[in-house]
Formats: sequence, C-alpha cells, structure tokens
Amino acid sequence: MMKREAKKNEEFQQKSPAEALERVVEVNRCAKVVKGGRRFSFSALVVVGDRNGQVGYALGKARENADAIRKATEAARRNMVKVTMLDRTIPHEVIGRYGASRVMLRPATKGTGVIAGGGARAVLDLAGIRDVLAKSLGSGSALNVVKATMNGLQQLRSREETAALRQ
Repeated sequence: MMKREAKKNEEFQQKSPAEALERVVEVNRCAKVVKGGRRFSFSALVVVGDRNGQVGYALGKARENADAIRKATEAARRNMVKVTMLDRTIPHEVIGRYGASRVMLRPATKGTGVIAGGGARAVLDLAGIRDVLAKSLGSGSALNVVKATMNGLQQLRSREETAALRQ
C-alpha cells in the first residue's frame, strides 16, 4: 500500500508542477564579514501555485541570487497543498497564525478581487482564489505572513467536510 501511495505522490508531483506559476515574494541579501571583505549570500521566498486550488511556498538559500530562487521554486513545487474553495472565494472567515503574524481572511462577493497585500496576495492569487478580503495583523515579516496565510487556508473546510466530521 505504501508503494501505491508513493506512486500517487510521484504522479501528482510530475503533473501539477508543469503548469504551476511562480512568484518571488522577497529576496534577502545577507553579508558575512570575513578576512578578505564581505561575503554575500541570498535567501529567496517563492510562492508556487496552479491557480486551481494548489499552492506551496519555500525559502531557498544560496551564494547567488538566481540559485536561491531556483532552489526555493523547486522546494515550493514539492510542498504544494490543496486549498478548499467555494466558487471563486473561500467558504468561511478564518484567521491564520504563525509566530507574531496573523492574517484574517474573509470571503467576498463576486467581482471584489483579491484585496490583500504582499505575501498574502501572492499566496491567494496563485491558489486561484479570485474574491477575498485579507488583512495582515501583527508582524509584517514576509515569510511569517506567507506561513500565516497558508495556515489560514489549511483551516478552511467545505460544508460537506464539516458535516462528515460531525457524524
């Protein structure tokens, strides 16, 4: 049975990342002072999604900017999760939390668009959610806001899932 599940995961990873879109949310340059001067390294926060209910994120670190982005993109494609949606929006209001960051997500009527900023906008847009209101509360750290948004999206349950849990 484990082999069958592993095979399913491989198929999922081969199919979905091909059409997935990526967005670089933040690139951070870090300097280490060494004997000969400064040695720079980069970390890149990338969000990947197929705009059809699957989204993932990752942080890649490398000595070169392009390598950090490439590493993050590959890791984000491996870590994609399914998001519960109701038409073009989310089924209910939720607050995602991570560290000192909180992100409040509210469903919106058709035609509202994605009202969100920074990392939350990237996650919601690439997940395929077209109408949502989001407010970032607490820490504005890009990585923590992305993680809080993902936490909120993973808390979402459809009416059917909730009914099944109650029986």
